[in-house]
Amino acid sequence: MILQHVTPAVSSVRERLFDRAPCISFEIFPPRTSEGAAQLAHTLDDLQPFDPGYVSVTCGAGGSSHEGTLETARLVQARGVRVLAHLTCSGQDGAELHDLLRRLRDEGVEDLLALRGDPPAGETHYEPRPGELAHASDLVRFIRASSAPFCIGAACYPEGHLESESKAADLDHLRAKVAAGAEFLVTQVFFENAFYFDFVERCRRAGIFVPIVPGIMPVTSYEQIERFTRKCGATVPRRLQLQLERYQHAPEAARQAGVEHTSEQCAELLERGAPGIHFFTLNRSDLAKRVLASQRLAARVSFR
Repeated sequence: MILQHVTPAVSSVRERLFDRAPCISFEIFPPRTSEGAAQLAHTLDDLQPFDPGYVSVTCGAGGSSHEGTLETARLVQARGVRVLAHLTCSGQDGAELHDLLRRLRDEGVEDLLALRGDPPAGETHYEPRPGELAHASDLVRFIRASSAPFCIGAACYPEGHLESESKAADLDHLRAKVAAGAEFLVTQVFFENAFYFDFVERCRRAGIFVPIVPGIMPVTSYEQIERFTRKCGATVPRRLQLQLERYQHAPEAARQAGVEHTSEQCAELLERGAPGIHFFTLNRSDLAKRVLASQRLAARVSFR
């Protein structure tokens, strides 16, 4: 069975992944301080010339910052950029989710990234409480059952989710998300393209034919990449690891090594058919700008 759900959302993220070749997008998070808000405003201004197909806005563990998601969505939309709002079911019951969907629609948000979400603050494992949904596939189904024609995306994991017992089991969970109505997928961060290409091939063999957008993060230091590998289990290419180790006390050299690696990574992904690149920015624009300006990548991307 081919799993490829289509909805009538107008100019949706899914449509932009087909219409824009490639579709460049960015992830940001709601700021917590006035300084953070100023930094985010600068980042959005800085990235707007790259004509993003959409900007995704995250929310916190246990739904702790859906208010921040709504507020940040307004800032992005005020710049004429399409918003992909993250929506989590962790810590939310059905009534709360219905209210969030209504408020998102009232704000003009039509695209959602449906996620289970991290455990609430202070908890190490996610255990759904009575009335809460257990899985991202349940959230996709919940949204699809609402009266609003949201375009729904979901997360995927080229190297397998840390909580999955195997890659085969992880792929089964992904099939459930797509069967429930997910129309496109955004990957967890990865640093070795072989994992992405193998993952896409396995998805296609399993009958999953929705767009799979690579999620990319330019690395800036050995400490940063160590944090992310512990958190999500991403494999670091040995050559990059050695470079970052060598430049532990040379911050600009480490950033340049990260930019060069990410630029080559993105160029190869686009050359081999990825529908776009989704940059995890951490609310900063400098590294994404340097990657997009690289000679090999600039030859693959044109900005309106």
